[in-house]
Amino acid sequence: MVLLALNDRFSDLIVPFREKGYYHPDFNGSFSIKAVLPALFPDDPELDYKKLGSVQNGGDAMDTFARLHLLKDQSMREQIRQDLLDYCRLDTLAMVKIWEKLCWAVEE
Repeated sequence: MVLLALNDRFSDLIVPFREKGYYHPDFNGSFSIKAVLPALFPDDPELDYKKLGSVQNGGDAMDTFARLHLLKDQSMREQIRQDLLDYCRLDTLAMVKIWEKLCWAVEE
């Protein structure tokens, strides 16, 4: 019940892009984070999903996490766990950076 109360405090960051309140030609018609992020931050190596390990997108993250318990090799489990954490860290950082960029654009 308490977690449901948080819903009103969240904003879907796709809304300003999908409604074309903010558009960049490098989006190429897509409003996914994989299109928006490099268009808004083209020279930021910290925001490059291609530099991640085995987990580079949400589908991979879900599938990898679902199978993680099946791995018997502890060192492989630790590496995959770290890859998942790295992906989640970048996904969160990307959302924060996009949010900050949108706030900055509104102020101008």
